[in-house]
Parts: sequence; C-alpha cells; structure tokens
Amino acid sequence: MTLPFLLCASITAVSAMISLGFSIAATFTAAADVRVAALYACARSVALALVSLVPFVTGSAPWLAATACAMIVVQACDAAIGVTIEDRMKTFGPAGTALANLAALIWLSSSA
Repeated sequence: MTLPFLLCASITAVSAMISLGFSIAATFTAAADVRVAALYACARSVALALVSLVPFVTGSAPWLAATACAMIVVQACDAAIGVTIEDRMKTFGPAGTALANLAALIWLSSSA
C-alpha cells in the first residue's frame, strides 16, 4: 500500500468513524419523535464505517475511491446542514474533512 492509498484510506475511515460517533450520540439524545430518524442515520453510518475498513484489508484502490467519494458527499451534506443551522463548527469541520478527503483522493488517483 502506497502513502497516497494509506492517507486516503485513513481520512476516509476517520471521517466515517466520526460520522458514526455523531449518529450514535444522536440516538441517545434525540427526542422520542425524531429517534427513529436518528436510528436510521446510525444504521447507514455503521454501514459506511464498515465499508471504510475494507481497503485496509483488501488494498483495493477502486473500493477506496468509491468509499472516499461517498464520505466526501456525506461530509459536504453535513457542512450544508451546518450552514443551514448557522453553526460554524458544524459547517467548517465537515467541510474541512470533505476537502481533505477530496485532496487525498485526487492524490491517490494521480499516483495510480
């Protein structure tokens, strides 16, 4: 595994794990009327977190690229939500993660 591969895989996995952590926290803190939505978000986050670990086992660059793209979209959407609710931390954190993941993915793609 090359440095671009490991960096992209690491950023993707960390991004997925952070997303999973927030969704788990939401399931415990959500009001009863939105808890079901939080559980659905958690289920999807578990899937993305598991999928983000596959490249470390298989070394598959195409799998990593697909997973990285998915997490870039997730983090970009999270940043858009942060803008909507006017929360700078929930805007710049996910936006920074999405940009870092995009840069790592570009580096991975250009090194192949």
